[in-house]
Amino acid sequence: MSAPLRLALIRQRYNPFGGAERFIERTVAALRAQTEQGGVEVTIYAREWQETANAKLIKINAGYLGSMGSTMRRDESFGDAVIRALNLPDANYDVIQSHERIPGIPVYRAGDGVHATWLVQRVKAEGWKARAAIALNPYHRYMILREHMMFIHPDLRAVICNSKMVRDDIAGQFGVPAEKLHLVYNGVDLECFTVPTPEQRHAAREALLLSQEAPVFLYVGSGFARKGVANLVTAFAGQRDDSLLVIVGKDKHAVRYANQAVELGVAGRIRFVGGVEGEAAMRSLYHAADVFVLPTLYDPMPNVIPEALASGLGVVTTTSCGGAELLNQTCGQAVDAFDAAALASAMQALLQTRLADPTGAQAAARAAAAPLSHHAQAAQLATLYRELARPATAVY
Repeated sequence: MSAPLRLALIRQRYNPFGGAERFIERTVAALRAQTEQGGVEVTIYAREWQETANAKLIKINAGYLGSMGSTMRRDESFGDAVIRALNLPDANYDVIQSHERIPGIPVYRAGDGVHATWLVQRVKAEGWKARAAIALNPYHRYMILREHMMFIHPDLRAVICNSKMVRDDIAGQFGVPAEKLHLVYNGVDLECFTVPTPEQRHAAREALLLSQEAPVFLYVGSGFARKGVANLVTAFAGQRDDSLLVIVGKDKHAVRYANQAVELGVAGRIRFVGGVEGEAAMRSLYHAADVFVLPTLYDPMPNVIPEALASGLGVVTTTSCGGAELLNQTCGQAVDAFDAAALASAMQALLQTRLADPTGAQAAARAAAAPLSHHAQAAQLATLYRELARPATAVY
């Protein structure tokens, strides 16, 4: 048996609702289970993190002054402190992977996509107001420069992309060679997220105080503007009168979307649930629904799409979402993020498919998620890590 591979992961802050953190938690557990190759020893470098039994935690205490531009100083101070910590004698790793934009780290997981591309989508959505806000905010210029420096850095050995959309975007914008760009889709727990039994479906709807007969659309995601909730509410207003929409997620302007629902006359058929934490709670939401909808303006690869598919739900998303790559004509549709009419049509079509043949629709969705198990993802990552493995040296 070979020696364990020593892997360092870098993520500044832990957010229990965050996709990157859920990716790390699940991936770490799956990697550690690969004992046939000696396993993987994981160390997480973070400013703040929830304690985990699957990895060693090293907290990075990087101070910064909280004032104008403090977000930039926070990010930069964390990056500088991580690099200093990685040059300590006991920081001896085979692979160092960052989930933050830190120039000089050998491996970067582009889970957040490309910041410049997100800004383009935001300007399309908000027009001159967004263009002015972006121009006046130095953080965006900082992020674009930081991203550029990271992707052209000579010590960058590999970029892990969670969708073809992100991979092709990085290649086109930054000229990163194809051999450095590795496609690894997000894994999903196929044992946790399953097609519900009739009893599970009944209980899930009962817990949410939903009608047992009504068709239910489900949306999950915090940051409603970016995730296209305004278009979703508009599209839902054109659905059949007995249908319901459950909106799950945190947003400081949630009342704005509730008011929109009132104006469109559908407030009585929309439930704003707020943030939900934990896989058990998420599983129950999927079990209560008929169709999952994520009309996001830009999203590299949201975990909720493979989870919804594994739970037997057809998915409607957008062409600017990497999750669209997981769909086929039997289990989902992708539409333009700015076309509310196309969104409404896709929602209606997928609901009709579900109601016409519930068992067939569930099986088609589940089949789309079947290749995305955590074990398959971990095996793909472990192979890549062992190809990249070499004694860490102070190259930063």
